[in-house]
Amino acid sequence: MTNTNRPIRRALVSVFHKEGIEVLAEAFVKAGTEVVSTGSTAKKLAELGVKVTEVSDVTGFPECLDGRVKTLHPYIHAGILADMTNPEHAKQFDLVVVNLYPFADTVRSGANEADTIEKIDIGGPSMVRGAAKNHATVAIVTDPADYALVASRVADGTGFSLGERQGLFPRRA
Repeated sequence: MTNTNRPIRRALVSVFHKEGIEVLAEAFVKAGTEVVSTGSTAKKLAELGVKVTEVSDVTGFPECLDGRVKTLHPYIHAGILADMTNPEHAKQFDLVVVNLYPFADTVRSGANEADTIEKIDIGGPSMVRGAAKNHATVAIVTDPADYALVASRVADGTGFSLGERQGLFPRRA
């Protein structure tokens, strides 16, 4: 059988909930993983010692509309959807770590309409779907409960097999 393991050399990380991100940060530093990240996630990772490239440095376009548009850019989605078996598509993402804005929690809290609307995530689901579509070469992680497994595979360089990448698919959105 063909080895389908893909080590994690480049990761895209954009999470609303930062709990547990420390374990990933430590692994990224240990492995020398290139990390691309958004606003507050990039700041948190940098505080944890990770060398981070801001999404806006990749896209050449700053976040706009008070943060409503960050990752909705061809350079980000091309990096997620690239065919990693094609040498011309090299240097794309091996791992996408995303958790979504807490829309349901915001609705349950009784928040006003304006606050509720701001918690409708657009970029996050787009990245999740793109990575899931390209699971042949990209691992998608949406559940912080998977961070320890991901960290161990990043740190030791083994990455994930195709079956494991499929097992990481979002269990909830």
